[in-house]
Amino acid sequence: MATNAETVHHRAVIGSANNFWLYSSKTGFDLTHPPKPSSPPVSPNVTLQTTTTPITINPAKSALIIIDMQNFFLSGAFGRTRGAGHDASDQLVNHAIPAARKAGIRVVWLNWGLTSQEIDDLPPAVTRAFGFETLNDDEGVLNGNVFEAKGTGKAVGKQGEHTVLEGSKKGRSYKGLGTEIGMVEDPETGKEIDAGKLLMRDAWNSALCAPLDRIYEEGTKISSRPDVWVHKNRMSGMWGAKTECEEFLEKEGIKTLLFTGVNTDQCVAGTHTDSFSKGYDCILLNDGTGTTSPEYAQQGIEYNAKNTCGFSTTCKAFAEDVDAMET
Repeated sequence: MATNAETVHHRAVIGSANNFWLYSSKTGFDLTHPPKPSSPPVSPNVTLQTTTTPITINPAKSALIIIDMQNFFLSGAFGRTRGAGHDASDQLVNHAIPAARKAGIRVVWLNWGLTSQEIDDLPPAVTRAFGFETLNDDEGVLNGNVFEAKGTGKAVGKQGEHTVLEGSKKGRSYKGLGTEIGMVEDPETGKEIDAGKLLMRDAWNSALCAPLDRIYEEGTKISSRPDVWVHKNRMSGMWGAKTECEEFLEKEGIKTLLFTGVNTDQCVAGTHTDSFSKGYDCILLNDGTGTTSPEYAQQGIEYNAKNTCGFSTTCKAFAEDVDAMET
């Protein structure tokens, strides 16, 4: 019988027979997804000392999700000055990506990559988020010719404002997703380059920003669990009944997701929330994310990530925990 001086430890099985966690007051949460609660411990595993409690994950069933670290969002070619997204890139390069590869955790690059059909099917709210185009009254809008006139109007910002410095790096407006951006200066080479159509597949603006593009190419050559590139067509890569990302995760048996990328409160948060709702284990690497929004936006996502939707840690702490992993 326990005395007042003794600690009574407790355990739990959380979830369903098809998707459960184990909990121990001694060791925290076990997210390794063994076949049964009574199965032997999964090995190898990694125990992460998160901001709230220890968690143990199975590398073979885990993925580092890197969202939208693309030229359009980070490159100086589009007037992107040094900011939180670039800091996040440094953390990925120096800590998170090497740690994931060392542990055998899959690296998934989840990026905007639209097709022509997807452009045609986009709802107005999504289109407007990246700017749109306006026509004068006599150019088709009031005559029912607006769709035929697409691409011939004037680029405006998401609130419909005309920018004073339109066409320059600073203050440039765009005619919406899938429209031609034009020529930009590649910061890496100093040469003019065709940026392609806004966030469409295989366009330069949709490519990964340096040095992440080189790291991705290296990762595709890994013999076991190579890096993969997955396209998305909304802020969330997990929206709707089934997405390309979800299909890949299911095929590979991946259940635990470590989230990084930009912007924290938009594409990262959208994918994170939908993944949470679909039953994935969600871990936010706080400093592996960044946003151009005010600081409170970042803080709100971090707060919910650790207190409601899963767990959070940092890229460096993740790397240190991988170094100490059991093999």
